[in-house]
Amino acid sequence: MAIDIHIRMRSKVKISVKAFAGLVLLLAPVLVRAQSAAVATGPASSQAASVQKQIEAYLRNMYAFGSDVQVTVSAPKESKVAGLLETDVVVKIGESNENAKFYVSKDGKYLVRGEIADLTRDPLADNRAKIDFKNAPSIGNVNAPVTLVEYSDFECPVCRNLHDVMRDMLPKYPQVRVVFKDFPLDSMHPWARTAALAGRCAYQQNPAAFWKMYDAIYDGQEIISASNAYSKMTDFAGQAGLNAEAFKSCMAGPEAAAAIDASRANGVQLDVNSTPTIFVNGRRLVGADGRTLEQYIQYELARQKTSPTK
Repeated sequence: MAIDIHIRMRSKVKISVKAFAGLVLLLAPVLVRAQSAAVATGPASSQAASVQKQIEAYLRNMYAFGSDVQVTVSAPKESKVAGLLETDVVVKIGESNENAKFYVSKDGKYLVRGEIADLTRDPLADNRAKIDFKNAPSIGNVNAPVTLVEYSDFECPVCRNLHDVMRDMLPKYPQVRVVFKDFPLDSMHPWARTAALAGRCAYQQNPAAFWKMYDAIYDGQEIISASNAYSKMTDFAGQAGLNAEAFKSCMAGPEAAAAIDASRANGVQLDVNSTPTIFVNGRRLVGADGRTLEQYIQYELARQKTSPTK
């Protein structure tokens, strides 16, 4: 589920940190009245520090961020585009935060929020290169023309909706390979990691059994709780034909937990911050929009009919 943080200001106005990144995108480019004529990039640069403060002050004023909101602006550094420096902004309330990348003109006057695209490169190549397929449960031909990678949380209701969408849709597309990547949102979902461990232990004992566990957890999501999650997982393991003692030993051991952590870290590399996040041959989709998912699949299949390479 996407993180949605609301701050109550003195004026009783609520603002969503999630909306912060999207709203700034609509306002780009915006003017930041920096006192310096140029931004230096050295770590000890007083000009850079001044621009960091200018950016923070601008964003606090724009979004009415109070003193309870922590705004951290990194030192501007060279970007891949001449004339623009890049900086990362983190807005944090309590344990929740939202990250956004900004670009600053070298004269220190303009702040831009947005994506920079190199028109000479495949825009999806970086995503495909970052996805780690090692030890990830998958179903379908490894050489399938379309690979759908799902970063998901078993306790997430929208992930269950995606599961239902795919169960109805994918039988029509035998050309699609599905890869599952654990991305439990532990701070929000108390039994998500227990379910992830169960899926991982099913996979380690019998890769085909993972998909039985996958279906069982999503189908039974409404009857699972933090207090009964372990017993439900062992029940599902039995229904999937797994050895009970080996399954329980795996659940308690470090190997499955390490695999989940590695999968989650891989998602972070791809800027996954909500579930479900799907990549269709590298093309990102967040949520359970079946129409858009099918559009992406059909586009990739049609494209590959006219192109010998991905």
